[in-house]
Amino acid sequence: MASRIDRREFLHRAKNTGLGAGLTILAGAGSVRGAPANEKVVMAIVGCRGRGPMLVGGFLDRGDCEFAYLADVYTTRFSNADAIAERQGGKRPKCVQDFRVALDDKSVDAVVAALPPHWHALATIWSCQAGKDVYVEKPPSHNCWESRKMVEAARKYERVVQVGTQNRSAPYNVAAKKFIEEGGLGDVHLCRVYQQRSWSQTFEMAPDADPPEGLDWDMWNGPAPARPFNPTIFGRKTEFWDYGGGDIVGDGIHQLDLARWLCGVACPKSVSSSGGRFASAGAGEVPDTQEVVYEFDTMLMTMLGTGFTPYMLKTPGEIRESDTFPYWPQNSTRIEVFGTEAMMLVGRHGGGWQVFVRPKDRQPVVKSQRYGRHPDVEHKEDFVQCIRTRGRPNADVEEGHRSALLSHLGHISYRTGRKLQIDRATEEIVGDPEAMKLYKRRGREPWIIPEKV
Repeated sequence: MASRIDRREFLHRAKNTGLGAGLTILAGAGSVRGAPANEKVVMAIVGCRGRGPMLVGGFLDRGDCEFAYLADVYTTRFSNADAIAERQGGKRPKCVQDFRVALDDKSVDAVVAALPPHWHALATIWSCQAGKDVYVEKPPSHNCWESRKMVEAARKYERVVQVGTQNRSAPYNVAAKKFIEEGGLGDVHLCRVYQQRSWSQTFEMAPDADPPEGLDWDMWNGPAPARPFNPTIFGRKTEFWDYGGGDIVGDGIHQLDLARWLCGVACPKSVSSSGGRFASAGAGEVPDTQEVVYEFDTMLMTMLGTGFTPYMLKTPGEIRESDTFPYWPQNSTRIEVFGTEAMMLVGRHGGGWQVFVRPKDRQPVVKSQRYGRHPDVEHKEDFVQCIRTRGRPNADVEEGHRSALLSHLGHISYRTGRKLQIDRATEEIVGDPEAMKLYKRRGREPWIIPEKV
């Protein structure tokens, strides 16, 4: 798979041998009809805004995938169907508001789920039940319980479910994990994770209104509590608890997942969080300042999120695609791993990593380093190859669940104002019934995840 070979080697293979060539389908396995290595993988995209078009373009770039369906509750988002048809030799995808139409089509091998976050779990579970493999955008779930049900569905129906946390498919991150595992930092006892952005979180709630023409509002609202259409909710959904969890869940899960993987930890034994809306006013619910502390057996992990910091910058594209490192002190999505012998700074989605030891003459001393590249290509390669081989993908849904769990538990601690004790066997909160009320939600008919998937 791409995560185990050099990026240059992977691209060479893709160009000269054809992606997917020479693979063997395991007996009894298959994604609906098996997707043999010499056939195209037939897909449906669910959610045609935001990440949706980028995912479609990336899979089409491969040459071994095609889209049979575009599904979105808002019909104005089907405008690129003709362009997709042109790239598919004239095969125009069917445009449907209800993605269950695509699930009923046995020719569809895989669903690419790029809906709003409060829909990710249910869409994935329904897709697994229909015999489809799934590439689901992050965060995989709205709450702790949902993503565990996603894991159960993937295992029961023997589906490949890849979460869009691409860092696990990056060769430079594989090298960073190996460096840590081989003792390059000594014993690791602290990891700091950052998600620092700047945008206006001060806004007022618009009055309820009729939904715009072409929007199936009831289905968009889906598993969330019933409510009339509201343009503020529709446009800023992730800033309300019924639909998202702010930036730590919506974007910071990339860093949390990478940090958890690098450090080799799963479920924490305690979680505590504090923060507030210190720089924001108005209708939003999620904090603009938050710090979460996760306690594991021999280490602490912290997650710091800010939404008022214009001087903290994401790694720009020219750094992600070149032999250059970010300016770490003002990199907004960095990870700091502290060992007894050295510290490592890591960038997500490219940016690479550097290991620092004790300075000499007040100048930094770099023990080891590796440049990085954005792993979108490798992550899609991993997913498609797993469809063909029936292997577990790099960002398997269970790993996505464990990382989502960190995000959701942090918010539960923040909302209750209490430190949470976690039973790591069940992943549930111990001795706090009020906190457990935020662990899951039932949904509403007919958008309900059953206890037994």
